[in-house]
Amino acid sequence: TGGHTTEILRLLSCLSESYSPRHYVLADSDKMSEAKIRSFEQKRAETFSKSQFSLDRIPRSREVRQSWVSSVLTTLYSILYSLPLTYKRKPDLILCNGPGTCVPVCLSAFLLGLLRIKRTIIVYVESICRVETLSLSGKILYYFSDYFIVQWPDLKKKYPKSVYLGRIV
Repeated sequence: TGGHTTEILRLLSCLSESYSPRHYVLADSDKMSEAKIRSFEQKRAETFSKSQFSLDRIPRSREVRQSWVSSVLTTLYSILYSLPLTYKRKPDLILCNGPGTCVPVCLSAFLLGLLRIKRTIIVYVESICRVETLSLSGKILYYFSDYFIVQWPDLKKKYPKSVYLGRIV
């Protein structure tokens, strides 16, 4: 429904001009986010004249209500699809906030770091709606992210590696 996109754009609105170019990765079945991103970037270009961005699409790793068994296969496919994209972009930083699309991209970047091709800092921000438990993406990326940010103090207690900054979106 675009909630993750809205949250990530709120986070990006606080970043300086030095975070450029920005490369957005969307699920191939996501119909709403591209328009939101383009609108955000158009407004950003009014303030930062040298603002640059790109949009890339990858296969969705897991559809809503997809079975866990089949989601393993679709996630593996999405990871294989993400590897060349991550290699091509070689990001310095991945900032993500929970949609399943971020898992293959982060795991691809993590793998490139293990292979000593490119070290990428992974910052995961758990969605503000996750008050008591982590999302599935959060449960996976808790172990792979460099910084894992939660927006509720109870989550910090349950997940000691996390960083609690209060509500940031």
